[in-house]
Formats: sequence, structure tokens, C-alpha cells
Amino acid sequence: MNTVIRIHEYGGPDVLRTETLPVPTPAAGEVVLRQEAIGVNFIDTYFRTGLYKFPALPAVPGMEGAGTVTAIGPDVEGIQPGMRVAYVTTPGGYATFRTIAADRLVVLPDDISATTAAAIMLRGLSTHMLLREVHRVQPGEDILVYAAAGGVGLLMCQWARHLGARVIGVVSTTEKAELARANGAADVIIGMDRIKKQVSDLTNGRMLPVVYDSIGHDTFETSLSCLAPRGLMVSYGNASGAVTGVNVGTLAAHGSLYLTRPALTTYIAQRPALLHAANELFELVRQGIIKPRIGQSFPLTEAAQAHIALESRRTTGSTILLP
Repeated sequence: MNTVIRIHEYGGPDVLRTETLPVPTPAAGEVVLRQEAIGVNFIDTYFRTGLYKFPALPAVPGMEGAGTVTAIGPDVEGIQPGMRVAYVTTPGGYATFRTIAADRLVVLPDDISATTAAAIMLRGLSTHMLLREVHRVQPGEDILVYAAAGGVGLLMCQWARHLGARVIGVVSTTEKAELARANGAADVIIGMDRIKKQVSDLTNGRMLPVVYDSIGHDTFETSLSCLAPRGLMVSYGNASGAVTGVNVGTLAAHGSLYLTRPALTTYIAQRPALLHAANELFELVRQGIIKPRIGQSFPLTEAAQAHIALESRRTTGSTILLP
């Protein structure tokens, strides 16, 4: 049988129900995956609350995982039973067994474990998107990274340092500041007070070419104020709520700024782009430049506790579920 976590209505962590369903059968172009590790991400909480909508309810959350293929449907090419694979941005992850389109899978190298893959696929490919696609970070650039001790934040610190950038991280505690520094942040701002002033001091008034803001509602205006003229505001998360009611005139008032809200699904929609990004990520892991950090793990049946920990800011690094 198949243990799954489903929601029948939108709401708090209590709507995550543990259920037992039959092992699914693959349709054409699909495989069945026995999962070994499942990533937990803020986007899962957005789907759970209804900020992002599932096509229909009941639904299984979870956008990232890794495991072993146990069966394939008709018309599947390049994937065979027994292969170790990982995926990202495909809902339905909170389950022991799941079906998934074969062309969304990345075959794992022998030296990348399932737990590592579940900890880095969404976060790592998001980092690739942010630092190499949305804005191609250059050596010597100063960049601002919110939640610098989080799952994406730590990878951004590591990768950006490798690219020669100076990372100014924003965190909530002294302990998280130490973690961000250990992973590549050159400077760390603790708390949300006086961020603009501290950025100005750290850059001698130059301000920044790009800000990576995963917080959303509470930091949007502050982030704009940290940018140099014609700088890029990258809003890629809603930890404090969605950014709404934006007056585009404020971009002119802050110096002819650019604003983007990127989605990883767009950047890896084509299989060659997915494979390119994954291969670059895996190579940096092999070289020790990217060092995934699994800060906490929970049994699959404790998915609600994982959401509570994530939303209360008690987590560091990546969070995974183990079926």
C-alpha cells in the first residue's frame, strides 16, 4: 500500500491528513517512483493555505523528491525500472509511491544520494535560476540575500561566493548569522530594522545592483530602497505574505528599477534546460562548492510538524520527509 499526505481543504497544518491508498499505475509517458526522500519547501505551504491553488481537491502537496523507479508506462524512453532519479516542480510528492512524467526526471549520478537530491533539487535549481539566469551575477558585485540561513539562502551564499560576488545576508538571529557567514556571506544583517542604512554603510552609498527577496510583503519597499538606480528587484517568495497592490510608479521613484517575480517552472520547462541546470548543480556538489545542509528531517507522517517548523522560522538549511 501507499502512504500519502493529502489535503481536502485549504488551511493550516492540521489539514494535512495521512491516508493509505493503492500504489498507483503509470499512464503513458509516466513512471512509478518509490520515494526515499521528499523535500519540504515554502511553496508547499502556499499550496496548503490556498495562496496557490491545486487544480482540484483532494490533492497531495510536495514539489520535490528522489527515489527509485519501480515501473514504467507505455512510451517511456530513457528511464528504466531500478534507476535512481530525482524531480522538482511536480506536485504530488508527499507519498511513498507516486507517478510522474518521465521527461521531468533527472537520473542521479552514483555519488549523489537521494537525501542530498531531495535537499537540493528545488533549492539548488532555484539558486541556479536566480544567480545564473534571472541576473547573471558577476565577480565583484554586491548582492543582498534575505533568509540567508535558509535552504535557498545557504546555497545562494555558497554559489555566489564561488562566482566572486560579495553576499550581504539578512537573517533573524545571531546563530543564523554565524551559519550564513560560514557558508559564504561576507556581511550579515540581523533583523529587519535599518536594512537600508546598513546596506548603504556596507556599500559606501553605492547600494546594490540586485536584491533577492524571499520574504515578500513585509520587505518589499525596503528592498527597493536598497537598490542602485536601474537595479533589479527579484521577488521570489512570500514568507510574510504576497506582495499586492504595487504601484509601478514606485519603480521610477526609486531610480528606474526593474522588478521580476520568477518561477522555476518557466526556466526549466524545456528538458534541455532542466538537464543543463541539474548537471551544473551536481558538478558543484561534487567539487564541494555547494554543500547541501539538511537541517532537519521528519517522518512522512509528520508532515504537519515540518510545516509548523518551517513557518515558525525554526528551520535552517533544507527540510526533508522520509517515507
